[in-house]
Amino acid sequence: MPSTQATKVAVVQHNAGADVEANLTTLTTLSQQAAAEGARLITWAEAFAYLGRHEGKQEILEALPEGGPILRRCQALAQQLDCDLLLGGFHEAIPEDPQRCYNTSVYLDSTGSIKALYRKIHLFDVNIPDGPQLQESRQTAAGDRTVIAATSFGALGLTICYDLRFPALYESLTNQGAIAHSVPSAFTATTGDAHWHALLRARAIENQSYVIAPAQHGQHSANRASYGHSVIIDPWGQVLAEIDDGDGYAIASVDPNEVARVREQLPSLKNRQHFR
Repeated sequence: MPSTQATKVAVVQHNAGADVEANLTTLTTLSQQAAAEGARLITWAEAFAYLGRHEGKQEILEALPEGGPILRRCQALAQQLDCDLLLGGFHEAIPEDPQRCYNTSVYLDSTGSIKALYRKIHLFDVNIPDGPQLQESRQTAAGDRTVIAATSFGALGLTICYDLRFPALYESLTNQGAIAHSVPSAFTATTGDAHWHALLRARAIENQSYVIAPAQHGQHSANRASYGHSVIIDPWGQVLAEIDDGDGYAIASVDPNEVARVREQLPSLKNRQHFR
């Protein structure tokens, strides 16, 4: 098993719109600043390159792993910064289903190579009075497998946004060896205000793992706004770093020794019982 070490991780927060170039320019600038402060893994939010009308999204889909101009630009940035890069929510083309796409987390290492691909399993189909009314499954196909990425600090369980509400997914990833979980998101302002911190801290505490959650913020359109509050949480459930609102980044160290310490002192994972 490769050795692991404490690693500085950055969550990057921005407000994506329909202008791919503007979105990527903002992310590049913020990532350069985070790397200059020592971040070795830089994480981006769900829908990082485009958040707009479905018709526009269809024009920028890219098949994976071969990719296109968006992926190549991200790969070049990882190489330039000599950092790993988590593309939180990539719009992945489905050749056999051209009207839909996958919502995919792409883990790039510092050479720009794809090391892991995770397709979002739980799709956001909700109708909340005076709140979000979204049917993600109309435009997006669900993934069907869990994915772990190997990082310098250890195993990272990949999840996306609405997955956060399904603790069994995180239990499965933890059972597979994950000591941290990524949750790139575009959490709505309504649900985020009520549930974001509670759910993230619960997943960290239940799994005695770090939670790394880069998020979109602000108004995207007349009927779509994101909550922001990108955050990194430790295995005790404490917030280590957070961005309240606006574009920016936050950095914290993810330390496998801290995970081991918490799991030894309070062995709830070992004490977990299976029942009917």
